[in-house]
Parts: sequence; C-alpha cells; structure tokens
Amino acid sequence: MSKQIYQSYLSEYKLQREIYHDLMPFKIRDILLVSTLYDAYIIEQEDMLTEKIFGEYYQLNLSSAPKITSASSGEEAIQMLCQKQYDLVILTMRIDEFSPFEYSQKIRNQYPQLPIVLLLNDHSDITLCQQWCRENPEIDRIFVWSGEPKIFLAIVKYIEDLKNVHHDTEVGMVRVILVVEDSIRYYSRYLPLLYTEIIKQTQRLIKEENLDESKKLLRMRTRPKILLCDNYPQAIKILNNYQDYLVAVISDFKFPFQQEIREDAGMKLIKEVKYLLPDLPVLMQSYNPQNRIYADNLHASFLDKNSEMLESELKNFIISNLGFGDFVFKDARGNELARARNLPEFKALLETIADDSLIYHGEQNHFSSWLMARGEIKIAQKLQKSKVSDFSSVKQIREHLLKTCREVEYEKTKGKIINFDNRYIHDRINISRLAGGSLGGKGRGIAFLNNLIHHSSLLKNISGVEITIPNTVIIGTEAFEQFLGDNHLLEFAAYEDDIFNLRSEFIKHSLPSSLIENLKIYLEKINYPLAIRSSGLFEDSLAQPFSGLYNTYIIPNHHPQPEQRLQQLMNAIKLVYASVYSKIARSYFDAVNYKIEEERMAVIIQEVAGKNYQQKFYPHISGIAQSYNYYPLSHIKPEEGISVIALGLGFYVVEGGQAYRFCPAHPKIEFETSIDLLSHTQKELIALNLSDHHPDLLAGEQATLTTIPLDRNLELQDFQSCLSTWDADNGRLVPGLNKRGPLVANFPYILKYQTFPLAEIIQKTLDILKFALGTPVEIEFAVDLSAQPQPVFFLLQVKPFMRKISELKIDLSQINPEKVILKSNRSLGNGEIKNIFHVIYIEPQKFDKSKTQEIATEIESFNDLAKQNSFNYLLIGPGRWGSRDQWLGIPVEWNQISKAKAIVEYGLEDFQVDPSLGSHFFHNITSMNIGYLSIDYQDHKSFINWDWIKQHLPQKTGRYTTCLKLSNPLHILLQGREGKGIIYYH
Repeated sequence: MSKQIYQSYLSEYKLQREIYHDLMPFKIRDILLVSTLYDAYIIEQEDMLTEKIFGEYYQLNLSSAPKITSASSGEEAIQMLCQKQYDLVILTMRIDEFSPFEYSQKIRNQYPQLPIVLLLNDHSDITLCQQWCRENPEIDRIFVWSGEPKIFLAIVKYIEDLKNVHHDTEVGMVRVILVVEDSIRYYSRYLPLLYTEIIKQTQRLIKEENLDESKKLLRMRTRPKILLCDNYPQAIKILNNYQDYLVAVISDFKFPFQQEIREDAGMKLIKEVKYLLPDLPVLMQSYNPQNRIYADNLHASFLDKNSEMLESELKNFIISNLGFGDFVFKDARGNELARARNLPEFKALLETIADDSLIYHGEQNHFSSWLMARGEIKIAQKLQKSKVSDFSSVKQIREHLLKTCREVEYEKTKGKIINFDNRYIHDRINISRLAGGSLGGKGRGIAFLNNLIHHSSLLKNISGVEITIPNTVIIGTEAFEQFLGDNHLLEFAAYEDDIFNLRSEFIKHSLPSSLIENLKIYLEKINYPLAIRSSGLFEDSLAQPFSGLYNTYIIPNHHPQPEQRLQQLMNAIKLVYASVYSKIARSYFDAVNYKIEEERMAVIIQEVAGKNYQQKFYPHISGIAQSYNYYPLSHIKPEEGISVIALGLGFYVVEGGQAYRFCPAHPKIEFETSIDLLSHTQKELIALNLSDHHPDLLAGEQATLTTIPLDRNLELQDFQSCLSTWDADNGRLVPGLNKRGPLVANFPYILKYQTFPLAEIIQKTLDILKFALGTPVEIEFAVDLSAQPQPVFFLLQVKPFMRKISELKIDLSQINPEKVILKSNRSLGNGEIKNIFHVIYIEPQKFDKSKTQEIATEIESFNDLAKQNSFNYLLIGPGRWGSRDQWLGIPVEWNQISKAKAIVEYGLEDFQVDPSLGSHFFHNITSMNIGYLSIDYQDHKSFINWDWIKQHLPQKTGRYTTCLKLSNPLHILLQGREGKGIIYYH
C-alpha cells in the first residue's frame, strides 16, 4: 500500500514540476532527471531555483519554456527516451540496482549526441566514478552536490555554453573563460561561483550604466561563456580555437598532461597562454603553497587550495579581473486610472477599479496577457478560458477574477517555499524564506515534509487528527555569509577556539538590515514560543548526515517589550551562526575530511508545539522514529522500525534520556517487563521556562529550559493517556491515574487502546519517506493532544538514518576463539576495521557513575594524545556513550572521542542502560561508519576478555581511564544485518 501511495504522490509531483530554461542557439528544452523523488524535489526547491533561472533568461527575451521530467529508475528513463526527445540527461548514483554507468552506456549507444551528466551527492563516490569515466567515457561530466543548489544552474549552463560557444563567439563575439581543473569536488564549487558572479557583475553594470532595453538584452546575451576541461590537450585546443575571445584562465598546477598526471602541467599551459596573450588575467591554484613562487614568475595570481578563505579569494579574483512594465488600468477612452507593479497590487486594485475598466480590459484579454508575461501562467490560462459574455454582471466578472487569483495563489503556495510575505505568516501550508540562499540540510528535509503533507493522500485518510509541520520560516544561507562578511568575522571565527568568546563576539554584531526588518514584521504577527534551529548545508544530508553538532535555542517570545523579543530572537540566530565554528563542529569536519569554510548556515525558526502549564511550556509527546530497527525483539522485523517517545520537549529524547520505546507496526508489544519499566521509566521532563524574561543565551542552548520531576505535582489531567500507575498490591501497571503509586510513562491508552493514532501516523510516514529518500530515515515529531478543534501531530524534521549497506559475509566461526577478546550480539556497522593498535578503556572496577563528567574530561585528554600522535583507537566504557544525562553514561561530545574507530558500550550489574539509539551521538557514529558494539550484562554469549586486556602494560594511565599500545593489532569484524561483531588480535 505504501508503495502505491508513493507512486501516486510521484505522479502528482511530476505534474507540478516545470523549470524554465532558455539559451541560444542551443536550448535545453527538456531535461530528463533520473533520481529518487527526494533528490528531484530538493534540486527544484533549493534557492528558489526556478525563479532565479527564469528571471535571468527572461531578460534574454527567449520564448520557449523548457521542462524537467523525472524518472525514478533507469528502466523508466530508457522508456521515456524512446517516447520523447530530451536535450540533457542527469543521472544520480542511487537509482536502482544498476549503476549509472551501465545506463549511460545504454543511452549513449542509442543517442550518441545526447549530453549525459552524473550528479553525485556523496564525496566518497568521486574516486570510483572518475576511474569508471576514464574507462567508459559515455558520461560527459561528473559533478558533486554538497547541498549548494546553484550546482544545477552550473550544470545546465556548462552544457549550453559548450554547445553554444562556437556560434556565439563568431556571431556575437562573446568572451570565454577557460577553467582547467581535474578535481570534481573543486570544479563543482568553482562553476556555480563563476556563473553567479558573472551574472551579478553584468547586472550591476547594466544598472549603473542606465542602458536602454535593447542594450540591456545585448549585454545579457554576451555574458562570457565558461569552458571547463581537465587535461592539457583539451586546454591547448580551447586556447587555439578561442584565443581571440579569452578574458581569463583559471588553472590548477597538477593535472593530466598526455597519458600521465604531471605536477608542472599548469605551468606549461600558462607559459603557452602568456606567450600568445601576455596581458590575459590568469589564476593558478594548488595545494602546495610553495607554488606561489612559480605563479609569481608567470605573472599570474595564486590561490592556495588549503586556504580557509578559498571561496572569497576566488570571488575577489573574478570581481577584480572581469567586468517589464506595470499593468495600467484604463477606462474605455484610454485614460489611466491606476497602476499595478506586481500581483498583490493587481489583486488589490481589482477590488475597487471602475466597472468600465474591467469590461475594457476583459474584452481586450489584457489581464491574461499581462499575467502570462509576468510568469503567472496558471492564472493567465484560467482567465483565458473565460469571456466577458459568459457573465451576467460586472460584479460576477470582478468576483471571478478575485476568486481565480485566490485559488491559484493557494495552489501555488501550498507545500512550497515562498518569499517572506506577512499575509502568509500564519499559514502552515507553506514555508516563508526570510533571506535568500540555500535552506541547508535540515531545511531541505522540512520543506520536503511540508510538500509531502500537502500533495499526498498518505496522511489525509487518518481522521480526527491534523498532521502538519509547525509554522516555519527559514533564513537562507545568504544572510549567514553577509553577516560574516559585513562584520569581518570569518578570520576571527576560523581561529577562535573558545566557544564563549565566539558567542560573545558574534552577539556584538548586527544581522543584515533587510533580515532585521523581516524579523520585526514576523514578530508583530506571532505570539508563540520559537525554536531557532540550525540548518547547515551538510546537516542531516544524504551525503554525510551528521546531527546535533550545532545549537538549537528555544525562546519564550513573550517579553512585554517588542524590542526585547526582537533582540532575543536576533541573539539566538547569531549564536546558531557561532556554533558552526565550535570545537565540536571542527573536530567532526576534520574527521570527515571537510573544511569548515565550506559550511554555510541557514536558520529555521519554528513554532514550538505545546501548551503553557503554570509558566512551563511543553508538548504532551515528543519523539523520534526510525524506519530501521537495529535491535528487534520477538517476531518484530528490523524493517518495521522503532520509535522513542517521551513527555515534554524533544531534547529529552535526542540527548539520550530514559524514554519509552516501541515498534510502530506492533505498538502493543512492550520491550520490558512491568518491573523493568518501573525502574527505567522517564523520571523528569524538559520544558521551556516562560517565567524568565531575560535568559542568558550566552550560557548555551539549555539557558531557557528547565527540568520538571514527573510526579503528582504536575498538571496531569492532560496526560491521562500517557501514564500508568504502579499498583504495588498486585504487582502490575494500571493505565491512567486513578490509583495511587509511582508513575510510568508507557503511553498505554495511545499505544494499546489507540485513543490517538500515533503508531499508525508514524508507520505510514516512515513507509513513504524511506521510498522517497531511497534510504532508511529518521523523523522527529511532537504531539499536542489538547489542540482544538482536534489533536495535532507535528512533523519536525526528516533525515537519512544510514546508508544502505551491502552485506559482508563473514564466518565468525573461522576465527580462532582463543584470539577473540570481545564478542557482541548487538553491533552496528558492516565490514572489517583493521590494524587498531590502541585501546582506551574504563575498567569496571574504576568506574564511578557519579564521576562521569570527570571521566569524559579525562577521555578527552587521551583523545588529544591520539590526535598528537596520529593514531586511532578502540574505545570501551560502561553505560550510554554521549548521553547528556551523566547518570546514564559518560557524557562525551564528538570532539572528545574524534579518533575512535570503534566504540563499545558495556553494562554492569548495577548499571544496565539501553543503547544510545535515537540520540544525536548515535546518529553521528553510524553515519561515519564507526563501529559500535554493545555488551548486554544479561547476555552471557557476549563478553569482554578483561584478563587479556589487563595483561598488557599501559601506555598511559589516568584516574579512571587507561590507554594501551599493542604490539599486535586488533581486527574488528561487524555483520550488519545480523548485528553481530567480534574483536580479535591478529
């Protein structure tokens, strides 16, 4: 059923998607995008791509309107190519069981002239794909997408420039920029930047020179073409063919020369360039800063690829070296009555304009013509079908015009991302954008959820509940870049290690003025608490789905003075920006071989779900759900998923609190006995403190939050369906609050008696999302049971949970049991981790659960030792790693264990804690393919050979922690689907 619903949504989605692209003489009219639905949706939505491309091309006065068509499998793509002519095929990696290279061969054999591009969203695929392309040149070019939406614009323009350059240089004398770069990752950054800057500079000149319309069009037509090549022969060919049109060359030092890669290939090329064109601007780039000397000798600019300022320096080179009317309402005699510059003004004037003017313009078909020219295609088409003679009165004409505008506007905005407009602030059907740029990884997920909710029948058939996202606005990444640039913060942030200094410095400076004005208008219209959430380009992305590295701030937004509310909101935004440069974030970026300078931060501002209880604000239920369950019990299948829920704000769940777990497909099955539930139940909840009008946000994201004991002192009436009472006389749990006794948060009426369809909603949502994203997923949600007129289920975000893994077949029985030092029946990961020479561990006798903060600090010092000496290690410790609750385990943060290649959690007789499932920490270690093994105290088939460990002399010993350096390496074997793992010495 879920697959049928998915296909229905896919069909509906395809009908909605049109992107307009015009160039000359070669025009990409039809593009075939072969990808998962999620990738197709994100490519369209990011950065208002439709509007940006259409807006630029419209100035070229081009008439045709091209379209993107999506195919969700390779076979579907082959069939579609047989039925219709396409101008460009874009393939992604995750299509189906065949590789894009196999499909590219099939396409090339049948359509030898059709451009084919491969778009990657995982950097780890680059090396393999490069090799395949060298051996199988059917793919014209590979690009990698790291969340920056302008890559799609660059792909289209790259192909069109390649096809048009010969014609346009001969006919229009357009200029050419030659880019020589064989690194897919870097030219995928350069091209979007080059195109964006060229367009911006051309438009700036047009504005400054006050050109007439014909010259504006000519100027836009003659923007420089960009030609990309990745080897010396190609570069020389372009140089010889277009030397009269070149305006700049950007070249790497090292790239293929003939049949080999040479360190001096770039120098040889630039010498040839300078011989032919001595004054031509040249930019040379290299990982080796010593090459600056050679660039200087060639009178070329130099760019260090290791620079934290790489992109801004590239922009500086480009900037330094390279240079529709109003609707006029008239009467029948042609006299002007009023003017409308845009659609809102047009609709407003329709309310009051004279009757004879309506008749005059209606008979001349002026309304539809003006709207068509301004891109309001749906309104125009609807009006074209109506004639003045179809109506009995002018009043009917006016009502029809207004109704048509309202209907199409609703259809146009539902489930969409729209530019900020105070008329739509209270609408949950769309997301408003307060500033331009990318939405970031988390923002993309929320936008996709919103589109899914409003364009799918998936969740509309569940009666008695509203399913929605909270009211959401997003500040795009452009505001982040402007904030750093205007206030000269980038260099400071790149080298400041102290988080308090970072926060203090960021708070001192002003946000962009246009953003401040939008925030003022926004706050005038709303009066509920707000969550200010991070949304980095890489955050919760498919390529590297890390979570929890950046800060989220929840603010009451109820100060009596509007200026104070605004200041708190702006401070929270700036503190989210500052968290990009925290020590935790930097350590993670180093571990995955990314640069912090590549990160861009969008900010999500969301309504907080919940209710005010005596100046404490929180929802009835918060939680997460995952479509894949690593630790299924009984007859539950891994693919049936798992959910973790708690009372109060979701911080409790994602930071590893003792929340309640259940399978959405089998909600009545309890994972623990009543006695165990009594011991392990939620003891407190997290709430927003409304009584503090002046929270100190510099203290961190917990500054506005408070912890409330879960006992009879709470207003519990709203929580009847969520709680059970322990009946000591009969040794059982009784649903509800009618008896006296300890409370247990096991949600009996909701899960067993289904008074609220929580499990059904979760199951259906997970089912369609895992199809749409092409990978297992995790969602975050909250529930307001007392909302009127019906309860509300809020979807807060979606993210990929793990990559699909190919099963590694390992016969563990072939390993000599005498060499096995650890065995786990609850492990994560798939494959083999070899050559681990170091072990950092806390032995049971030294562990003190009241000293876990001190233990975390001590482990950090051992991790620093590992970084200084460049070694990885196996980490072993009791309880739940990464939990913010120090009584559940050691509360380490990512930067404190960044050199660990595998992590072991073990239980003790008096310290038995469930694994870290559901926490940000757990999400990050799985996304980085770090081995994870859990040793259940009650599982006698799992063990750690402490005798073997203790017989080795320690390299370093702390009060609680020991580091071993082994003479023989450890190997770690992990069987992904069976959840088994062993560690043995080699």
